[in-house]
Amino acid sequence: MLVLEKHGDFLRDFRGDTIHPSTLEILHDVGLAERFLALPHSRSADFSLRTSVGETIRLSFEGVPTRYPFIAFVPQWDFLDFITTEAKRYPTFHLVMNAEVTDLVRAGGGVHGVRCRVGGGEHEIAAMLTVGADGRNSRTRDALALPRVSASPPMDVFWFRLARRPEEPAGAQALIGPGHFIAMLDRGAYWQVGYTIGKGKADAVRARGLGSFRQSLASLVPRFADRVDALRSWDQIKLLSVRADRLTRWYAPGFLAIGDAAHAMSPVAGVGINVAIQDAVEAANVLWRPLRDGRVAINDLAAVQRRREPAVRVTQAMQDFVQRQLVRRNLSVSGDRPVIPPAFRLLMRTPGVRTLIPRLVALGIRRPRVQSPEAAPPAG
Repeated sequence: MLVLEKHGDFLRDFRGDTIHPSTLEILHDVGLAERFLALPHSRSADFSLRTSVGETIRLSFEGVPTRYPFIAFVPQWDFLDFITTEAKRYPTFHLVMNAEVTDLVRAGGGVHGVRCRVGGGEHEIAAMLTVGADGRNSRTRDALALPRVSASPPMDVFWFRLARRPEEPAGAQALIGPGHFIAMLDRGAYWQVGYTIGKGKADAVRARGLGSFRQSLASLVPRFADRVDALRSWDQIKLLSVRADRLTRWYAPGFLAIGDAAHAMSPVAGVGINVAIQDAVEAANVLWRPLRDGRVAINDLAAVQRRREPAVRVTQAMQDFVQRQLVRRNLSVSGDRPVIPPAFRLLMRTPGVRTLIPRLVALGIRRPRVQSPEAAPPAG
């Protein structure tokens, strides 16, 4: 296996770093969970949604049937360093950094590898199967013009850090009110804050000035008032332009898209990295025998999509429901009271739903189990 990484390291901030029980169970399947949890991390066994008028909705992972009833917050660069270090124990694994894929190698109606730029030189790499795991701006997916459908998320998100005090409540929290939705993720020494704005409104927010932004944040989260001055430049505040789409066909002869390349996820519930890992596990379950035998048929690639697409559709529908019912309504209203639709209140008060939603967030839908007999890393 050859993995090409465009950058020289994994140090990109505010990328998916919420490791859900589904991923922890997969790590357990391959004997890596305890080593992973030895990395510095914070944990959250629940998630609370507080409104600006004092109501609180709490969803707990404590009743979820898993060895790991919590979300682990780990910087994605630490997670990727951990995974690639473990993968290097296999003699057939090779990782090349600073390798930018520029195009696919195509002939006879199929994909036969990639063209890439490494160390200033152009290279062509042949492959029996090319897996596009290159994210929501996937160059490999676009090179094939694979068909897709797109949703219209009502929001974009400003991400930034603020200091966290030891006495402050731990875990993941969100605050919702008229005109705003703020997520706060406990990262130990600091809060990773997601400040949600209306779709395409970033330039207007910036035009009002950083002082206005700090003032708005302090008024929405009063306990942050004594630390918002740490935001001295817009360079500290990263914009996530939220997208949600899904390929209607994830594959072509010799090519398979997984993760955000196959289905860009909204940041709602932080499920993106976990869904992508489930894609990878299912792909391994389906394809390891064909790869061993030296021939991957189009039906094998279609089987990966067939197994994974229902879970992706349900997850995106859940995200869309939250965005329409809570985010869109509150970003577009004024006044002093948040809009919590009666249907949403009823769902949150229904015992079965209150247990089902944490289970779906924690474990996903039809979480695949590692099936390859070669899954466990070699001893030593």
